[in-house]
Amino acid sequence: MSRAVEQSNRAMLRARDAMDRSYAEPLDIPSLARIAHVSEAHFIRTFRATFGETPHRYLQRRRVERAMSLLLESDRDVTEICVAVGFGSLGTFSRTFSEIVGESPTAFRKRRSPAGTVPSCFTKAWTRPSSFG
Repeated sequence: MSRAVEQSNRAMLRARDAMDRSYAEPLDIPSLARIAHVSEAHFIRTFRATFGETPHRYLQRRRVERAMSLLLESDRDVTEICVAVGFGSLGTFSRTFSEIVGESPTAFRKRRSPAGTVPSCFTKAWTRPSSFG
C-alpha cells in the first residue's frame, strides 16, 4: 500500500469516526470533508471507494442501527427515538428504517425481543443492518 493511499484511508477513518461520534447531530458533507482535508466531491468519491457506501448512506445506517437498539432496550416512543438518533422527520425515519431493516420500526419492536443471555457483541453482529442486502 502506498503512502498516499494510507494517508487517504486515515483521513476517511477520521471522518467516519466523527460520524460515529456525532451521528445524532446534523452532519453535512462540507464539514466532513474538512475533517478529511479534501474537497467535498473528492470526499464523497473516496469515502465510497474506501467503505463501499456513500457518507449519507453510512450515516443513515448508523442512525438506524442505534434506533434498533433503542427500540429493543427502551419503551420510548418511536417519534422520540427518531429525533434522538438524528432524523428530522418521522416519515424519513420510517422509510429509511424499512429500507435498511426490512420492516417498520413498530413491527421490528413487536417482533423482536432483547437477547437475554447472548453476549452483546454477537447480538450486534447478527442484527447489524447491511447495505449489501
